[in-house]
Amino acid sequence: MSIKFAIIKERKSPPDRRVVFSPQKCQKVIEQFPEAEIIVEKSDVRFFKDEAYVEAGFDVVEDVSDCEVMIGVKEVPISALIPNKKYFFFSHTIKHQPYNRDLLQAILQKKIELYDHETIIKENGARLIGFGRYAGLVGAYNTFRALGLRDHLFELPKVENLHDFAEMKKELNKIKVPAIKMVLTGRGKVAKGAKEILEHLKIKEISVEKYLSNTYINAVFCDIDIEDYNKKTDGTKFNKKEFYNDPSGYESDFMRFAKVTDLFIAGHFYGEDAPFLFTREDAKHPDFKINLVGDISCDIDGPVACTLRPSTIAAPFYGYDINSEKEVAYDAENAITVMAVDNLPCELPKDASEGFGRMFLNQVIPAFFNNDKEGVLERARVTTSEGTLTQRFSYLQGYVDGKD
Repeated sequence: MSIKFAIIKERKSPPDRRVVFSPQKCQKVIEQFPEAEIIVEKSDVRFFKDEAYVEAGFDVVEDVSDCEVMIGVKEVPISALIPNKKYFFFSHTIKHQPYNRDLLQAILQKKIELYDHETIIKENGARLIGFGRYAGLVGAYNTFRALGLRDHLFELPKVENLHDFAEMKKELNKIKVPAIKMVLTGRGKVAKGAKEILEHLKIKEISVEKYLSNTYINAVFCDIDIEDYNKKTDGTKFNKKEFYNDPSGYESDFMRFAKVTDLFIAGHFYGEDAPFLFTREDAKHPDFKINLVGDISCDIDGPVACTLRPSTIAAPFYGYDINSEKEVAYDAENAITVMAVDNLPCELPKDASEGFGRMFLNQVIPAFFNNDKEGVLERARVTTSEGTLTQRFSYLQGYVDGKD
């Protein structure tokens, strides 16, 4: 059974230069699955140029409407949606995002089968594909870039002006990080990406106990998880399973880190109703020491009090005045410098695309040719070709109807 896949043009503004499959990854798909056919929609924004796909042996065309499966990265504008197709992209609808209600309504009206990249998961709910590592890499790099600019220590170029991760590492090799203490939250792909940068800079990792009690003559960091920065309100032992199921009996214990930390990289996943790491009142405490936050997680007006809004690739830094609780210049006196870019992988389109494509090829493409024996497609399918929500995503009906 042959299947015709389309690599679609990214149409969202500002332009996103990423793509699911590079020319070389397209070749890998055909090698592994000869019954697959790949057509590429013309694009003037993609990191990999149209000519590279032609040289790799693929047709690059204006019209991909004869393809069955449309593969993209960001939301597809309603006007560009082709009815009765299968689409893969980040729809940003599955959490009731109000700004994309119209998009999901249009997908249903056009009887499109939507497979959201976020919903491509294992049976246990773990994500199979994503850009998390690249968000972590770029987010940590940007945080050090902010440090260098603010404190006049060094000047790192913008990631978007570098060719790839290899060039990023070359630039990092030129800097020396002062003797500051850093804390990193998280255990997922985002935090691991950020940790790669810290380790590349040869910054020593310190245990929680030593980090909280010692001072150091060189830069150090401590990688902490939820049991380190949360505690039970009744003083009994932390229970991770209980915390995930119901965090209401817990409170933040992050202040013990904030008292001894200069720079904080937020790479954690924040669960609904979990305690905030630090509040605006916490930031006013005389012992609160953090003056630079790289908020890769970027939950607005939430667990990291100084993250007032997402920042942009063009203007990645702003300041948070702890007294007025308002935004100020990123290098203003007594301000917390904030890096909160919410589309970080866009800055590293080559590596992000190649890494994402590797996962998509390994985890998703086989399902089209093995009757979806692992259930990957069935779990990921948000809408049906009949114009209805699948049972798994029926909770979105009220959102579609405008009732919630």
